[in-house]
Amino acid sequence: MPPKLILSFDTSAAHCAVALVCGDEVLGSQTEALSKGQAERLIPMLEETLQGAGKSWSDLDLIAVGIGPGNFTGVRIAVSTARGFALSLGIPAVGVSVFEALAFGTKGRVTISRDARRGMVFSQEFDDGKPVGEPAMNEGVTEDAPIDPVSIAFCAAGKDDSTPPAPLYLRSADAALPSDPPPTILP
Repeated sequence: MPPKLILSFDTSAAHCAVALVCGDEVLGSQTEALSKGQAERLIPMLEETLQGAGKSWSDLDLIAVGIGPGNFTGVRIAVSTARGFALSLGIPAVGVSVFEALAFGTKGRVTISRDARRGMVFSQEFDDGKPVGEPAMNEGVTEDAPIDPVSIAFCAAGKDDSTPPAPLYLRSADAALPSDPPPTILP
């Protein structure tokens, strides 16, 4: 069986990261720091990466996407984009958590942690790159390592592709209902 051509991307933090991988070969990868504007920049970066490798959308076998945890809006942008492309191209999309991507290729027991802000961290333990237990949010401080879209692609290559990707949220939404009463609806 020929190696899969995988387009991967992540917008779960203050960045937009894209990679194109075929088997063990990285055909293209780029990351841009963005505190906002991921929705506007993601599609052009995907197209630039495909064109740079001489590939087209119809060549793809799999979409891999970072599902978080991270920025609520960024996670939604990436996951909805991945699901839309998978549906339109007739190929599977696979979700990869930030923890899985950062633990990819590690040996032994490690704890992967991400800044959850407000004095909290998201974390999950791994043993030889495989998850041990569920991800959690706890008190603490950590510095974030950059998320490599190539690791997202490599992780996705070995995962079950039968379930569409879904966001991984470990914190409830900060949104609040409006305090004003709803308007009166006239007959």
